[in-house]
Order: sequence, then structure tokens, then C-alpha cells
Amino acid sequence: MASLTDHLADLVADADATFLFAPTGSFYEQFREADEEVVVVATENAVDAETFVELPLEFDNVRDRIRFGIEGAMDQELVAEGDEVVCVASVFEGESDAIIRITVDENVHTGIYDLFANSRADPGVIRDVFEVAIELGQKGQKGKPVGALFVVGDAGKVMNKSRPLSYNPFEKSHVHVGDPIVNVMLKEFSRLDGAFVVSDSGKIVSAYRYLEPGAEGVDIPKGLGARHMAGGAITRDTNATAIVLSESDGLVRAFKGGKLVLEIDPEEY
Repeated sequence: MASLTDHLADLVADADATFLFAPTGSFYEQFREADEEVVVVATENAVDAETFVELPLEFDNVRDRIRFGIEGAMDQELVAEGDEVVCVASVFEGESDAIIRITVDENVHTGIYDLFANSRADPGVIRDVFEVAIELGQKGQKGKPVGALFVVGDAGKVMNKSRPLSYNPFEKSHVHVGDPIVNVMLKEFSRLDGAFVVSDSGKIVSAYRYLEPGAEGVDIPKGLGARHMAGGAITRDTNATAIVLSESDGLVRAFKGGKLVLEIDPEEY
């Protein structure tokens, strides 16, 4: 049976770039010895690659890994729209075991890499908040659709540009998003009005916040309501990232710098 390496020569022959996702040192050396131009994509440059794209965090999903890698490479101008890219990754634990060939286009470049890699909040915190929003979108609250707004990072400025709608259940607590018990609390409180405010490090600063930034000049897609407008506006006036679950269409959207940068359907995630 032919090995993965046996197939690589034919697949990379006319490709514009070859991406190795978290390769072992020996696997990377095979390419160096063959004088292949490769881009290593990983959370750290453990093989001392000359061309390297840093993943802001580890992803179990191969599709997310590849999308992040390509977006990072596009941001570094290593590849461009129309390029043919061969991606070598591990689907199962262990050695690289999959080859995926992709044509780069603007549909791949969604802004998700910049959202994680260049946001003020820790990438892991943004991931944890996304997971809460996506699970809420999948299951709702007691079987019914629910909307929610999470503002992540730059919590001091966000608090200054908002006011309380009710008692803050997190006022004297030191709990962080990502804790399973805390996530259950967030889902429960999501049925009430107001935004959650989360610090750069993931501390839940507040619930039930009414955001008061000016909405002038904030451009959001037609059909989106006040929750999305508030999320977009607060990210224009602060260095926060807003993650919004829509009650009407069930989609999870992210805003940064006053702009919509990501849209996810929880049912397809």
C-alpha cells in the first residue's frame, strides 16, 4: 500500500504552496532535503521552519485548522487568491495522515484568524465564549431559541460605556468562562436582557449590562436588530470583541472594530 509520502510528490508538483500542519521534525526534514518550499502551521515553531504561520490556539477540527492556516498565510502575503495549496495534516492522533488540496479564494478569508490572533482578549477566552454561544444556538434555553450578547476584552472601557439593568450576579465573584459550572450559569442568565462583559483573561465581570455606545456610522447587515447594533458599536468604541447569538435566525456572529467579521451556523459547526 502506498504511503502518504508516496502521494505527495504528485500532489505538490504544480501547487503554489505546501502547508504542513504541526509536522514532526523528521517529516519536515523530508521536505527540506527535497528542496520543497513549505509553510509550517502550528501553535509553535518546533521544527525551526523558515516560513511559519502561528495558530493562535490548537483546534481539534481539521477544517478549522486549515482555514486558520490559510487565513494566516494570506495575512502574511504568503499565498493569494487563486493559489493552489496542498495541506498535509493529521486527522487522527499521531503522524500526518491526510492530504487536502484547496484553491484559495476570498470565501476562505473570513477574518476569523485576525479575530483570534490579533484581539486584545486571550484567544482561549474567545474560543470558550464562542463555545457557549454555539451550544446555546444548538440547544436554546429549555428548547426555545434564545439570543445572547457577550463582550470580550477591554472590560474597563466597556463597563464605562454601559449601565446595569439589574443586580450583577458576578459582582463579587472570581469565576471564569470555560469552567463547566460557570458556562451553565451563563446559559441560564442568557434568557434575561443585557450583555455579558468578560475580561481579557476570561473573568466574568458582569451580566445584565445595557450598552450605550453611539451607533452612528456602524454598518451591520439589514435585518439584524438592536443586540447586533450594540455589539458592533461597542467594538468600534473599545478594543473589545462582541459575540452575538441571534434569537431570530440562530446564527452566531462576531464583531470587531465596529465590523461584522464572522458568522457561524451552530447547526453546522
